Amino acid sequence: MRLTRVPGLLFGGDYNPEQWPEEVWAEDAKLMVEAGVNMATVAVFSWSRLEPRPGEYDFGWLDRVLDLLHEHGIAADLATATATPPPWLVREHPETMPVDAHGTRLEFGSRQGYCPSSPIFRAATVRLARAMAERYGNHPALAMWHIGNEYADHTLECFCDESARHFRRWLTDRYADIDGLNAAWGTSCWGQHYTDFGQINPPRVAPGPINPAQVLDWRRFCSDALLECFEAEKVVLREVTPDIPVTTNFMSILHGLDYWKWAAAEDFVSDDAYPDPADPTSHTGIALSYDLMRSLKRRPWLLLEQAPSAVSWREVNVPKPPGKMRLDSLQALAHGADGVMFFQWRQAHYGPEKFHSALLPHGGVQTRGWQDTLRLGGDLGKLAEIAGTHGRADVALVLDWDSWWGLEAPESMPTKRLALLRLMRTWYEPLHALGITVDLTPPDRDLSDYRLVIAPNLYLCTEESAANLSAYPGELVVGSFSGVVDAADRIHPGGAPGPLRELLGLSVDEFWPLADGVEQSVRYADGTTGTATRWAEWIRTEGAAGIAEYADGDLAGQPAITRLGRATYVGCALEDVTPVLTDALTRAGVRPVADLPPGVEAGLRTGPDADYLFLLNHGTTTAALTLRAPGTDLLTGRDLHGSIEIGPRDAVVLRTAHEGEK
Repeated sequence: MRLTRVPGLLFGGDYNPEQWPEEVWAEDAKLMVEAGVNMATVAVFSWSRLEPRPGEYDFGWLDRVLDLLHEHGIAADLATATATPPPWLVREHPETMPVDAHGTRLEFGSRQGYCPSSPIFRAATVRLARAMAERYGNHPALAMWHIGNEYADHTLECFCDESARHFRRWLTDRYADIDGLNAAWGTSCWGQHYTDFGQINPPRVAPGPINPAQVLDWRRFCSDALLECFEAEKVVLREVTPDIPVTTNFMSILHGLDYWKWAAAEDFVSDDAYPDPADPTSHTGIALSYDLMRSLKRRPWLLLEQAPSAVSWREVNVPKPPGKMRLDSLQALAHGADGVMFFQWRQAHYGPEKFHSALLPHGGVQTRGWQDTLRLGGDLGKLAEIAGTHGRADVALVLDWDSWWGLEAPESMPTKRLALLRLMRTWYEPLHALGITVDLTPPDRDLSDYRLVIAPNLYLCTEESAANLSAYPGELVVGSFSGVVDAADRIHPGGAPGPLRELLGLSVDEFWPLADGVEQSVRYADGTTGTATRWAEWIRTEGAAGIAEYADGDLAGQPAITRLGRATYVGCALEDVTPVLTDALTRAGVRPVADLPPGVEAGLRTGPDADYLFLLNHGTTTAALTLRAPGTDLLTGRDLHGSIEIGPRDAVVLRTAHEGEK
């Protein structure tokens, strides 16, 4: 499925012509053509320029920009410009600015300065979105709509009185009556019984720990409140321009927003990704987020922002070494992206992002950065045929935002050392190193396409999710501290693993969190040992067989890992899950797409006429490997077979016959 009507892979970046004299615009268009750019993101932060006074629009400059782009064959990712309200709106209505948990109203002067629940702010965004749609709905440059920008980056929540009223309405819709809320929140604890919804406020700063059920609902509400802002604009765009696809840019695996819900509201998924060049393992973490983007709608997605080199907001902003900009872009394509865009096209001369890199750096066309831009544009032209192809995974990792929010609640947990993303990466990293394609999935989605499903943690597990996992016919691995609470954060009757008890054949007698620096040795049936840190459990088997036990300490001799039929339970936080994973992959009959040396990543996309195997060397030395089947490297045109070498920070994109045709 194609993201837009633009042929080939999308390439370009955020373009801010309002920051430059108009005579520069023609040079920009000329250089975009030279670089192979076919799309520009326009007007993201232009509200104050487009509507300088209430209801008074100045579209002339944007008319000329879009006309210029179209004349040069460049499509527009046109933003509704609602990412940051203009000063006049804030000064006329200061109540539209967000309030923090301490009750302090924040000041204008940055971006995303708005209360998501403000009816004044929402009405203003809808008016502007309508004006933009009516003005540009038939413009030939328009390829897609871009609503807002990086929702929840600076403003995830607001604790003002308007937000409180909105929260109460949300709670009323969820629970119908106050008795339902009291039952769900367990308000008989600590004397919090409510007699009216009007008595409920957001979880502002309080004398002590706040009810975790209230905090969980607040997390859900904040995600939903921002989604309402997005959908209010989408309704207008769909009414005026029903054939133009709509998106907003996600921020990789973001804690604050339930991207399963958000993706369902988009026409296609787009993402912003900023892996740290100073971290030699960053390509693994970003691969996990790319796999989420592909999995959200199970179709191609768009990398809407990345940095050509250094960013401007880290403590130390390390530039990307030669070859890494290209390699990072090819990595996104390997994980299912149908285009790679950047922030930004021309490097700014002022403002908070003046040191953020760009496709066209401060030094112009004489720079290393510009040569990298030209090279990438040429490569993307060579890879045009992969647009619309897809990846296929035999393995899935379970990710549920409700469970994540519950697990990392600020209070009332046995330990604060179980961070979900760390648990996810513990399982993902060895899969990634093996070259095994991984999807992410919510626990209630159809799992029948997968041979192996891994739930690193499912702290919050509903009866419906447990039934779905129980009905799944493939190999299943469930991580520790799962099945603990229901959707209202209440302990399941009988304790963990709650509704997973029959499936796993065990119960957890007692949680056994490990203090910092404490290690728990785990001994497998073959005599080898592993190490658990941060977490362990005293397990009582009820039909399951122990396949590893604790080798020392107070838990010595107790089962640490169990299996019942096709379901494995890992009752501790292993530092290295390789023995468990290797066994599960073997039992599931899953094999890698390629045999990979260390530092080399593989990704496979399938089209109607061919497969496309990406081999990416993230290392700083040449890597050697043996191809399973011959093919043609689209980047060089060479026919390859047998043993090949891939240079440091280089790649091969191999077109091969379909698996069944080899």
